[in-house]
Amino acid sequence: MNQLVYGFIIKNQDYILDEWMKRMKEKADERLIKVVSDQMFTRTSREFIDMVISNIQNNNDEFKYKLSEFAEKVVRLGWPLTFVNEGLREFNLIVFEAMQENGVVTPDNQMEIIYDFDRWSTPMNNEIVHMYSQTWEKTVSLQKIALQELSAPLIPVLEGITVMPLVGTIDTERAKQIMENLLNGVVKHRSEVVLIDITGVPVVDTMVAHHIIQAAEAVRLVGAKCMLCGIRPEIAQTIVNLGINLNEIITKNSLKNGVEAALELTSRKIIEVEE
Repeated sequence: MNQLVYGFIIKNQDYILDEWMKRMKEKADERLIKVVSDQMFTRTSREFIDMVISNIQNNNDEFKYKLSEFAEKVVRLGWPLTFVNEGLREFNLIVFEAMQENGVVTPDNQMEIIYDFDRWSTPMNNEIVHMYSQTWEKTVSLQKIALQELSAPLIPVLEGITVMPLVGTIDTERAKQIMENLLNGVVKHRSEVVLIDITGVPVVDTMVAHHIIQAAEAVRLVGAKCMLCGIRPEIAQTIVNLGINLNEIITKNSLKNGVEAALELTSRKIIEVEE
């Protein structure tokens, strides 16, 4: 980078940071600013400026480290890529305008400095976009895995008895996850009875019923009994109207009744103890 530009940026870091934060707050979506405190916004802005300056100083290792840290933070904070790109453009504009006001940029060297700015900022902008995209994809992938695990948990409640509570709609992808978790969980927990609780499933259509029947059959093949709990009146009516055969599956209208039935199947029962 041009030594005039480099020297000016290093000397005026505080002014550049203050002006950058003021302008970016004006440009930012109100929701973006509300989710972070002023202290967090200031700290993150300082990290952004420090990252840019480390690139100016040609400290490649430090720049990549700071870029990675910055990308992870702004993805967590929900800063969109457009806001980050706008931040870099605004940084260049602030520096150029300040250099003009201070007489550092003259008609004689103006084009040279503009060209130097572009040659420096374009590769950095590409690197920022690349790192942000990688971090975003990684975050989304981890969230997807976490959601998949939570979408069909198999919970051991008593020895030999496990429960899978289902909430929300069931599509083909989630049905595969249910099947996989069921089979792995039955073996892992040595389950004798598995209760699939559909109290939180809003709609049971032909496809959902088909997936449940498949899951029950798979559980039976690995040596456990499957019980379907939480069948509300409207769901029972839907199943009858659709002509779906659930004769091979034990059904209960609530999880409580299902647990009591599961205890009987495992030669146990709940008794009241008088004090």
